[in-house]
Amino acid sequence: MGSHFSHQRSKKKEITGQKSPDKTPSLNISSESDPSGNKESVIFNYVLKDAAEIPSFIWHMKSVEKLNLSHNRLSKIPPAVAKLEQIVVLNFCGNCIVHLPREIGLLRNLKVLFVNMNYLCEMPEEVGLCKKLEVLSLSHNFISGLPSTCRDLSKLRKLNLSNNWVVNIPACVFHIKTLDFLHLGSNKIESIAESIKYLECLKILIIDHNNIAVLPRAVCLLTSLELLNVDYNKIQTLPNDLFLLTNLRRIAWNPLDKGLHVMNNPLVKPLSEYVEGELDMLFSYLKDIKKIN
Repeated sequence: MGSHFSHQRSKKKEITGQKSPDKTPSLNISSESDPSGNKESVIFNYVLKDAAEIPSFIWHMKSVEKLNLSHNRLSKIPPAVAKLEQIVVLNFCGNCIVHLPREIGLLRNLKVLFVNMNYLCEMPEEVGLCKKLEVLSLSHNFISGLPSTCRDLSKLRKLNLSNNWVVNIPACVFHIKTLDFLHLGSNKIESIAESIKYLECLKILIIDHNNIAVLPRAVCLLTSLELLNVDYNKIQTLPNDLFLLTNLRRIAWNPLDKGLHVMNNPLVKPLSEYVEGELDMLFSYLKDIKKIN
């Protein structure tokens, strides 16, 4: 087991607009040995919930692998972030960040990046240089697209673009064939491109609360899907080949459950009645329709 210790430092100057001058940032640093025992992973938590700037000494902690600066008032990330050469997990969730610096692309060991719940309108093209990135969370921003360089994120497994301003699924997403989780819920998406079929590893596809009128047959080719959520759209019919998604075990009602989520759509009869029953019944109906056609 690694050692754990905490350190607290007094804040000499009051943060602009802060009413309580006695708040102090809490610095929590812990070192963890990895299972092989070859090296230590340093976790650094800047706990103060109302910090407007990142203390400069952080950029000199080059051995840090996990950095949590979430839920503060940070409006920018300085180019000095590039000094964190060993960083693996970077968490800027819940701040006021308007853009990320181009230097983010120099973090060649970065695997997990959380910048959800900020004010981002775009991502820098250099993010495509983070070749080891596996998890990218961009939810609750103002993003309408992604740079084409994201197609180079060949190890990305989980992408969360929910609660943004996306109208068309970024074309680069269809090139990231390692994705097993894609969340596009609560956007302005009107259609799903046929190119979705290239995401053969997808297990979870969430695209609820959008403006989708047609669920394309291409979705039926994603046979690894365990959760397909198209709740709260404008879908009237379902593709006849939907029964090919054999890993969907049931019609799901709870948002956390795996299965097919297709409620709160203007489905025509008798589809609207079948989705209130068992998935087997719905699949049997779709098979019969396919035979007739």
